[in-house]
Amino acid sequence: MSAKQLFEYAVVRVVPQVEREEFINVGVILYCATERYLQIRYNIDEDRIKAFSAKVSIDEVRAILGAFESICKGGADAGPIGAYSTAERFRWLTASRSTIVQTSCVHPGLCDIAERMLEKLYTEMVL
Repeated sequence: MSAKQLFEYAVVRVVPQVEREEFINVGVILYCATERYLQIRYNIDEDRIKAFSAKVSIDEVRAILGAFESICKGGADAGPIGAYSTAERFRWLTASRSTIVQTSCVHPGLCDIAERMLEKLYTEMVL
């Protein structure tokens, strides 16, 4: 039996009106140092988001989540942040912000395989 690996994750939320502090979970970001793994899994359910708040710009949400995805991958396509280490990119993505897309606080756990854990969390927290 293989040893469990430490991972950290945050839930990604759409917050249509920041001042109301209401949100819809749309994704999960998971980081595992042992596997050098940083990935986001998200789903933009336009009908659900629009039912929650008709004022939300789906294009803005899509652009922000696309940027999150690029930052997870790293490299030049992610801009200056893409040059950061995997851990630094995770910390940057999960930093507190007051925008339409936010993350929960970071939660730790143990897993066998990071990718499987991301799918499990995504299913439980988003779908």
